[in-house]
Amino acid sequence: MIENPSIPHVLRAQNLVKRYSEGGSTVEVLRDVSLHIAAGEMVAIVGASGSGKSTLLHLLGLLDTPSDGYVEVDGQRVDSLNETARSRLRNQRMGFVYQFHHLLPEFSAVDNVAMPLIVRREKRGLAREQAREVLVQVGLEHRMDHFPGQLSGGERQRVALARALVTRPGCVLADEPTGNLDRYTAESMFELLLKVNREFGTALAIVTHDPALAALANRQLYIEKGKLVET
Repeated sequence: MIENPSIPHVLRAQNLVKRYSEGGSTVEVLRDVSLHIAAGEMVAIVGASGSGKSTLLHLLGLLDTPSDGYVEVDGQRVDSLNETARSRLRNQRMGFVYQFHHLLPEFSAVDNVAMPLIVRREKRGLAREQAREVLVQVGLEHRMDHFPGQLSGGERQRVALARALVTRPGCVLADEPTGNLDRYTAESMFELLLKVNREFGTALAIVTHDPALAALANRQLYIEKGKLVET
């Protein structure tokens, strides 16, 4: 993969390896994976189930640590950071969207979206104001005070995306963000992800089985048996 030095990268992985021990034997899930994601870029990570896609996303998102190799966020190597510093970096520079929205059922949409800012110890009123602004941008101005149980699947996923964006991260990592949606709702989510990428300037790294979503990306990275190939 050729990096353009004139465009800063928000994420970079170098020679990542991930091994797990199972029943007395060692399983290598990722093998010597190197990649970069440039500011404002949309990258799709595709491959068969069990190929290592989600494992790679967890390493890029600092939710797990590699067995070998390292990750850089905004040019900073993170392998020497303690867990407190890693958590702070995740909160400040990354957003996450999953196949299942993981919203807190006892909180309204606006409070779910405000949660990363509240965790950052911002004042609740300011956090809710910023959350409302992002909910408007994802088309949920009329559903802000509803609870997750009162929202459709597509609306819940939009809330999850708003929550990922409220901190103005450099990159959003999405693991099968349309995998639990019907085709019509998934297409709506596709359009929203494109809007986020273009209007927010947010880089997106999306693990997906959906060829229509993958085709929207600037680049597609294919994982096969733990090895990465750019298509």
